Formats: sequence, structure tokens, C-alpha cells
Amino acid sequence: MATKIRLQRGGHKGYAVYRVVVADTKAPRDGRFTEKLGIYNPNTNPATVLINFERALHWVEVGAQPTDTTRKVLSMAGVYMMKHLLQGVKKGAFDQAEAQKRFDAWMENKQKSNDAIKAKDIDAKKAFAKANLEAEKKVNAAIAQKVAEKKAAALAAAQPAEEAPATEETPATEAAPAE
Repeated sequence: MATKIRLQRGGHKGYAVYRVVVADTKAPRDGRFTEKLGIYNPNTNPATVLINFERALHWVEVGAQPTDTTRKVLSMAGVYMMKHLLQGVKKGAFDQAEAQKRFDAWMENKQKSNDAIKAKDIDAKKAFAKANLEAEKKVNAAIAQKVAEKKAAALAAAQPAEEAPATEETPATEAAPAE
């Protein structure tokens, strides 16, 4: 039986989440599978990969062929890095402890890279929110200016109407004492 490591679609419309599974090559994409290895969520930045590392490494070493996307997902999880290091151990280039040390250093570097991406994304969101707030303040200030002008115009229109009778009364009061 030829096996493949592939993605099985899940989630809902517009928000696909995939299961990484081992399946027979003749099985349909979302059909029967031999074993579930993990989950891949491409909707987050960086993409979330939750893999059962030991089982994925076992299947890769046994000869299960991953699809192109699944190969990249397993590489992100470090399965292919560990496979490469274990081949070095088999050839005698270094021992198992050195391989684990190198793998841990690689994973730490990968984690720092992912943390930097997340921090950059958070900073970009904060800057976007700040820019939107400033733009909204400018719009609100312009609206407040227009409202103040309308109120001033309405007040100015109301004052001459009140002053006109007052000016008519003023000459009448002045005329009365002059007589």
C-alpha cells in the first residue's frame, strides 16, 4: 500500500483549517485516512502548525510521500530538519546528543523568528489603529468647526432681528426727552 501525507480540508467557508493525515494514495482528499498527524491553520500570521512530531517523523522515515504543501508544513514543524540530522547520526558525522543540540538550536531560532513576525504584526496593527484614530480626530474637528460656524451664523441672524426693534425704540426714547 502506497501512502501519502496530505492535507484534509476542514473549517468553514472562507476559513479553511486543514488536518495533516496519512492516507492511501487512492483515497479521496477528504475521505478515509490511516492516521491523523496534526493540524495546519494558514489563516494566522505566521501559520499555526500543530504536529505529532514523533509520528510524523516515523511516517517520513518509513517512506510516506508528502504532497508539496504538506512537505512545507512538515518543514515548518522541523520534521525534515530532524530527519536530516538523524541521517548524519547514521553516517557517523556526529552523535545523537549533538543532533538533538543542533535541532534545539534550530527550533529556538525558528521560535524567535516567529515571535518577531508576531511582534511586527502587532506593531503594524497598533500603528494602523493610531493612524485611524488621528484621521477620525481630524474629521471630528472639521465637523465641530462646521457646527460652530452654523451656530455662529444662526446667532448672527437672530441678533440683527432683535437689534432692529431696539434701534427703532432708541430714537423714540431720545425723541421723548427732547420735547
